[in-house]
Amino acid sequence: MTYAKVFVALADPTRRHIFEALRERPKTVGELAKGELVSRPAVSQHLRVLESASLVSVEPQGNRRLYLIKRDGLDDLREYLEGFWSDVLSAYGDEIARRVNEE
Repeated sequence: MTYAKVFVALADPTRRHIFEALRERPKTVGELAKGELVSRPAVSQHLRVLESASLVSVEPQGNRRLYLIKRDGLDDLREYLEGFWSDVLSAYGDEIARRVNEE
């Protein structure tokens, strides 16, 4: 049930913003903090939550830590949501069949 951790991690607007900022390219905490209204330590805490949810990974580079999105981190969430999409499509197909049979 990793998708639940992803929901929790991305529920916070600051974490979502940080996660989305990493779509462009990997960044350091300092770079990420420049675009936020929270402190660098707070950004670090948010990154730990994102890392715990398998959404970001860390690459040490000298004395810096570079954060990047783990592309497969959303796989469980995607699979979970696709289950709903399949249900919706099935229900839509059933409704079309029902209406065709009524005619």
